[in-house]
Amino acid sequence: MRRPGAVQQKIPCVFLTEVKDEASRKRDGQNFQVVATETVNPVAVESDVYSAIATEKLDGTCCYVTAYRGDAYLWARLDRKPTKQADKRFKKHQHSQKTCKGFTWNVEEDFRPVPESWIPARRVQYESGRPIPDEHGHIPGWVPVEDFNKQYCWHASVVDYSARAALVLRPNSEDEDLLEIACVPLTELMEQTLELIGTNVNGNPYGLGSKKNPLHLLVPHGILRVRNAPVVEYNQLRSWFRESAEGRVEGIVWHCNDGALVKVHRHHLGLKWPDGDTFLNSLPVEVHVDWLPDASPDSRRNLFSALSDLSRRRFSSVRDVQLEA
Repeated sequence: MRRPGAVQQKIPCVFLTEVKDEASRKRDGQNFQVVATETVNPVAVESDVYSAIATEKLDGTCCYVTAYRGDAYLWARLDRKPTKQADKRFKKHQHSQKTCKGFTWNVEEDFRPVPESWIPARRVQYESGRPIPDEHGHIPGWVPVEDFNKQYCWHASVVDYSARAALVLRPNSEDEDLLEIACVPLTELMEQTLELIGTNVNGNPYGLGSKKNPLHLLVPHGILRVRNAPVVEYNQLRSWFRESAEGRVEGIVWHCNDGALVKVHRHHLGLKWPDGDTFLNSLPVEVHVDWLPDASPDSRRNLFSALSDLSRRRFSSVRDVQLEA
């Protein structure tokens, strides 16, 4: 088996959580909700979350850049999932016990096959040399994004392997109140995780692109800092999400000094998402995508080419970046 990829199996909530006997707002088929209590998670306290860097949690799909066939490649998140029969047994256990814990898996027989190129995520637990599932019944992992795989066509739209480049949304290096869409060498993103957001991802809460001219972008994790972060206290965080302009985000991920990550989603606090316009769309954005001499000939008709036509232009928000057919 190949070496594990980045990202821990699950980022814990900054608060201790409890289970409510109501259908989950986040996971289909889950007949309970996981909600935050007012008690700060001891794991977060031990990692000194109070001095951690708070960053915006974006609503997209997780990606990873690492080597494949000797080159830097974009990898898509692909969790190894149980077969239908195993999933039925697992959901029956969930329904009767109101928890995912305590279920016994047969890893050899209970899980669907994955591509040979698949690698498990880092910190996935192992038993007898085999990766074992998390509490949701999945084994998190990665698969390389290749041009011919239609399942990952939106991932493929943000990379050009001929030019070894990716399309990234990030803060401008000279103005923290300005975002930029940039063409970045894949080698600069090696061993980083990123969020793919856009027209056809998670219902597109940021309003990017259109059905006719979709727009997708990669955002490196941890790059969008929450500059006026609330104190890590239940009521203050809930008020911040409800009342602050900066609080119009899906959640917060805290990056602690010891390397630990902790998070909170709006749904942990019983709050709706999306709820009106997003904070991401309150910031102007400039396009800095120049034509690439080494790009694939087909890329003249792709997203790189469309954005290069808008290079050096400024828009009031990333939502206003509209591509021409």
